[in-house]
Amino acid sequence: MWRALALVVGLGIVFAFTVMKEVSAQELATPLQPDQIAAGNPPVPVEPPSPAPTDRPLPINLPTALQLSSSRPVDIAVAAERIQVAVAQLRQAKVLWLPTLQFGIDYFHHDGRIQDVQGNMMDTSKGSFMLGAAPIAVFAVSDAIYAPLAARQIVRARQADLRTAGNDSYLAVAEAYFNVEQSQGELAGALDAARRAQDLLAITEKLAKPGVQIIQPVEVVRARTELARRRQAVHAARERWRVTSADLVRILRLDAGSVIQPLEPPHLRVTLVGLEKPVDDLIPVALTNRPELAAQQALVQATLQRLRQERIRPLVPSVLLRGASTNPAGTLAAGTFGGGLNDTLNRFGSRSDFDVQVLWELQGLGFGYRARVAERRADHQLSTLELFRIQDRVAAEVTQAYAQAESAVARITEAESELRDAVDSVDKNVAGMRQTREGDNALGFFNRPQEVVAAIQALAQAYNDYYGAVADYNRGQFRLYRALGNPAQFLGGEGICR
Repeated sequence: MWRALALVVGLGIVFAFTVMKEVSAQELATPLQPDQIAAGNPPVPVEPPSPAPTDRPLPINLPTALQLSSSRPVDIAVAAERIQVAVAQLRQAKVLWLPTLQFGIDYFHHDGRIQDVQGNMMDTSKGSFMLGAAPIAVFAVSDAIYAPLAARQIVRARQADLRTAGNDSYLAVAEAYFNVEQSQGELAGALDAARRAQDLLAITEKLAKPGVQIIQPVEVVRARTELARRRQAVHAARERWRVTSADLVRILRLDAGSVIQPLEPPHLRVTLVGLEKPVDDLIPVALTNRPELAAQQALVQATLQRLRQERIRPLVPSVLLRGASTNPAGTLAAGTFGGGLNDTLNRFGSRSDFDVQVLWELQGLGFGYRARVAERRADHQLSTLELFRIQDRVAAEVTQAYAQAESAVARITEAESELRDAVDSVDKNVAGMRQTREGDNALGFFNRPQEVVAAIQALAQAYNDYYGAVADYNRGQFRLYRALGNPAQFLGGEGICR
């Protein structure tokens, strides 16, 4: 029941698989149909392994895992919060033109000597009281112009970072899922090889029994040793299944004690990008669509705005606006003011005093200004060089992923033939052991036990080669898809897109 439910859920998700089908631009925007999902035929039928009795299996298919990759990983949540931080900083930059308003009460009292405007000294006691408000603004016009432009680019960079986090999470889930698929396939192969080694041991024990003893007892030891090796391989493969499952569970933040049980067979092949296109045609697509490049381009623009900001700073004045109604330095600008001798507070009335200054600043006699311009210029050059480095990395990632997928195609073809021949070799060698022939007054075999042992070893290696090649192909396809920046609108040929 769980398998059926998970499969139904997975088929309803936007991701679906198709095999060797031309996809139109309209079809790229719609989910593929269930009848387009195909796993292909394995070179030899192998029963998928079952979890151990102590395991807590969690059936899941690839479409469901990919959908969870956009909602569960922490990296995406972190990138989303960074957007909120950048948006808040942009809002702050947009209001640099506006002054800060202060409201309050001011009480001033003086006892003792004071000097009047003519310079005469006198002793007096007086006080004043004011209730009012004042605008305060100290800002550079260059900051008010260019800070929002730079902050807006930072927001764009953070939005691109969110898409990058989504693509990285998408790839991490896919790779982890195919690691589980590979380990499950290798376990199935190890179980089949162990079963055949068990059959070999039964045959050799029967032929080495006293009274029959067609073969030497050493052959029984050889077969028993090979069975022990195959059982060790089964334990190791089951361990890899649990380890790879734990990695996928960690990424998707599922129940930590669960063991992922893929619903697709381990020989499933997923084609996202047709390899008939040359890699030189794919690199420009990646350079256009990778969000990392969009993020860095936005950062380059942000550093350019900051450079312009510093260049015009000495030419554009700063504005100082403050109140001057309160004693002695002036804080409040307008309100109700009253006072008198000693502690008498009377004769209240309205009062307003403003101080507005327009200032040109040459920091450090001009040397500080030149240093800040040099700093911003270096920041801009660094961001530009980083953009070039990301472009080189993107091109390399496309080339590497393309090579991995292309190599895996050839390996799969060879591995399929290898696996078929390995199974045929074991079957024929076992059949040859069951056939005896007379020669030199003694019974012999068409095939000896050690030849069957060698065939079983070759079969175990063939299983690992085949499932490893299939998993490498799937990982290479998803790496190439991610390297292209998930450009669904540009993908023609075979594949699935969202």
